[in-house]
Amino acid sequence: MIYFIAVVGAFVAGAINTLAGNGSAITLTILTELLGLPATVANGTNRVGVLTQSMAGTWAFYRNDRLNISNSGLYIALTTIGALAGIYVALIVSNESFKQVFRFLLVLMLFVILVKPKRWLREDTEARALPLWISVPVFLVLGFYGGFIQMGMGVFFLAAMVLVAHYNIIDSNAVKVAVVALYTIAAVGIFAWQGLIDWKIGGLMAIGQTAGGYLTARFAATDPRAGKWAYRILVVVVIWAIARMFGITGWLWEALL
Repeated sequence: MIYFIAVVGAFVAGAINTLAGNGSAITLTILTELLGLPATVANGTNRVGVLTQSMAGTWAFYRNDRLNISNSGLYIALTTIGALAGIYVALIVSNESFKQVFRFLLVLMLFVILVKPKRWLREDTEARALPLWISVPVFLVLGFYGGFIQMGMGVFFLAAMVLVAHYNIIDSNAVKVAVVALYTIAAVGIFAWQGLIDWKIGGLMAIGQTAGGYLTARFAATDPRAGKWAYRILVVVVIWAIARMFGITGWLWEALL
């Protein structure tokens, strides 16, 4: 029964990661609280499912013509390079103090998401060629953040793609999962090298995450309602993440009990 719950939770996390981000909050909780893995091993084990779900989602978006490599290749390359640098720095510098800033960034992001929602709901991608002085620092920093801290990277990446590069939210998610797939290859290699992956549990969770990622990406690529659902899920994810970071969810849970 425990493993069934784990797979179902992983499926939900894969779906959330594909349409918004921060689904790892679910899988990490399952790995630590339900399956009893130490935090460091849970972090490494979680990357297995993140990799497979991202690869499956990338394939689904590409197969349905929602991932245009020629238009987004520069953003993918810059973010991946930044992420590899962030992963390296994370190995030698503690990022715990930097994570404290994350909750305030999320509050700001919620404001950005809720103001003028039409920017997030447009159906056509109006992608424009950004000058290098904008694209290089923006996507290198995004990638570095994702590699160094990881939390909320998907949310911030979507904001950059929608608000700066003028992609619609579905095409932005297609680029996002491709980027995550690329730099997670390196992350999995590093965690495996350090012996911080439980491959049996990671493989089990990957089944659910991969199914969730692939099916959600296929829905997003083909259903005209997907953009609205992606926006709604993004709002819910950010609000929930803010509540968790400020300890509100724990207080509510104790009150209910």
